[in-house]
Amino acid sequence: MFWNNLSVAVNYFIEIALELTVLFIGITFLVGLIQEYVSDETIKKAMGGRHKVVGSIIGVGFGALTPFCSCSTIPMLLGMLNAGVPFAAAMAFLFSSPLLNPVIISLFVILLGWKIASLYFAITFVGTVIISLLLDGLGFASHVKPAAVVRSCCNGQQADDAKSRIQRSAGFAMSLFRQLMPYLVIGAGIGAFIHGFVPTEIISRLAGPNNPLAVPVAAIVGIPIYIRAETMIPIGLALIGKGMSVGAVLALIIGGAGASIPELTLLSAIFRKKLLIAFVVTIFTIAIVAGYSANLLAL
Repeated sequence: MFWNNLSVAVNYFIEIALELTVLFIGITFLVGLIQEYVSDETIKKAMGGRHKVVGSIIGVGFGALTPFCSCSTIPMLLGMLNAGVPFAAAMAFLFSSPLLNPVIISLFVILLGWKIASLYFAITFVGTVIISLLLDGLGFASHVKPAAVVRSCCNGQQADDAKSRIQRSAGFAMSLFRQLMPYLVIGAGIGAFIHGFVPTEIISRLAGPNNPLAVPVAAIVGIPIYIRAETMIPIGLALIGKGMSVGAVLALIIGGAGASIPELTLLSAIFRKKLLIAFVVTIFTIAIVAGYSANLLAL
């Protein structure tokens, strides 16, 4: 029995690890290429001087095109606010950046199917726009600290000819892959262990679709433990195979990717306490709505 389970786990690990590697490098290269042609100044200019709703929608779109690390996204957010970009648009950018990047969406499509991926995208997109406008309407813009400074860990480069842009995009993809490869391997490894050795009955009983508390508990657990979405997706796929509800997995991914401890630490340099709490509540709310909606879709 043990050797049979081990064989199943090893096969799962190899399959998932290879699939994630190919997807991650390919899609990240395309994102890097887009970033070569869309500068930070272009983003700020496009989001400024527009109707709040339009600006928020544009903010969500640009959020999906930014680098995936908080140390890049948050300095970009600060630059937007200092440049006079409307608060709602800047917040839409902040919420969408970790949750709607093309790598996560593509992994959802490949591993969980287009229905779940579409549901995730729609709820996150619409929820981000609505909550950003609501925070703006409630006056949360006044809770941004004045003259805050957060340094970026990423060095900007000037694009020139097409060959250089392609080379930098390839370098961006490989650099990011090297940074995140341990997370991908760990995620695939944990997923393989769950797939091969963890009894289905345990997970189904604790976090299956018949447990109404599985979704909010997963969202709460995800927020403080900083699970990168790229790590959690292969784990989540194995958990779903063992009986965990799709909704609980989505809530765990959104909570971990959207409000990690490193990101909250950086945001504390920009946001006062009330706005920081509102940020966490927003991520939790999106996780809950997406989770329960996914469970309904799976019925």
